[in-house]
Amino acid sequence: MKFSLGGSLKLAFRPWVEGLENIPAEGPAILASNHLSFSDSFFLPAVLDRKVTFIAKAEYFTTPGVKGKLTAAFFKGVGQLPVDRSGARGAGEAAIKAGIEVIEGGGLFGIYPEGTRSPDGRLYRGKPGGLARVALATGAPVIPVAMIDTEKIQPPGKVVPKLMRPGIRIGKPLDFTRYQGMEGDRFILRSVTDEVMYEIMKLSGQEYVDIYATAAKRQIADAEKAAKEAVKAEIAAREESGA
Repeated sequence: MKFSLGGSLKLAFRPWVEGLENIPAEGPAILASNHLSFSDSFFLPAVLDRKVTFIAKAEYFTTPGVKGKLTAAFFKGVGQLPVDRSGARGAGEAAIKAGIEVIEGGGLFGIYPEGTRSPDGRLYRGKPGGLARVALATGAPVIPVAMIDTEKIQPPGKVVPKLMRPGIRIGKPLDFTRYQGMEGDRFILRSVTDEVMYEIMKLSGQEYVDIYATAAKRQIADAEKAAKEAVKAEIAAREESGA
């Protein structure tokens, strides 16, 4: 995948990278990145010499038929790890377990602390469950990563990607071994997560919003729904007055 998909991505989009020296040549580490686009999970591994393992919903690996098998092969090839998300709590525990296994195997574990893609290009509050718990349970360094302009390559609703240069900034490793064994303390988890998000903010230059991205998406959806209802009500009122 690195030579085929990765090579094609680098040739077509020519992503620029800063801070590659911060990625260890060997040994475990957690790559904590902002999340602007579906393509983030492709561009980051493409510019690294080492394999990065991300988590993905299990449906990508279990869909029947030829298309399902091709999809499963593709996601395995790009370093995605299946996690069952059928239950919120179960999904979180499965993701943490998967991350710990990757770290214990000496690999690079990629995670998006926001939990979902940013709806508007801003940086949202990190969820403390996955990132911090994996870091404190393993003692692995956390390397903040900022994806730059990847949301502009293929905005929502666009099928054909725009050829432009995205960027990747990789920060210096953060050491949280002073908190190791304290993954049950929610205040420590919040503190670790906020420190990582602050470093990502500095690298990305994004505006920070102190709410979860999932909440922001609900607000946007509710606002769009309210706007549509208002338009319908206005049309109905005009038709009634005209009658």
